Amino acid sequence: MASLFGGAARVAVGMLWLAEGVLKYRAGFGAADIELVVQSTGGNSRVPWWFEPLGAFMGAASGLFGVVIPALEVLLGVMLVAGVFSRLTAFASIGTLMLYWSSDQLIAQYPVMVLLSALVIASPAAGRFGVDGWWRRRTAAPDRAVE
Repeated sequence: MASLFGGAARVAVGMLWLAEGVLKYRAGFGAADIELVVQSTGGNSRVPWWFEPLGAFMGAASGLFGVVIPALEVLLGVMLVAGVFSRLTAFASIGTLMLYWSSDQLIAQYPVMVLLSALVIASPAAGRFGVDGWWRRRTAAPDRAVE
């Protein structure tokens, strides 16, 4: 039962990541969007002090981040839905969401995505019905001699 619950959380958060990434691609997300985020963090009391150097780096490489952010979101979504490195990917999901929150970019579904990602991490069998489970079963099976 725990593997079903963890697996459902994994697929749900994966679908949310896919929706985020695809939405950004369809909207033409790019360097200008990164620059808006960087500008909104300057002088914002809700943005922690340590984000300033990261924001400056993002501003200097806004073209790169404009491509990488939607690609990262789609990649997280695909990996979670497929169950590839489920717990590690869920950890990366939380890290990415914390980065977004640190830049004061809070979207309504982000708290839900953090909770779902935490459930995947807490459930050792979250990847059971995915690539992780398939790989475990494949490598744990004894060698079968051909007769």
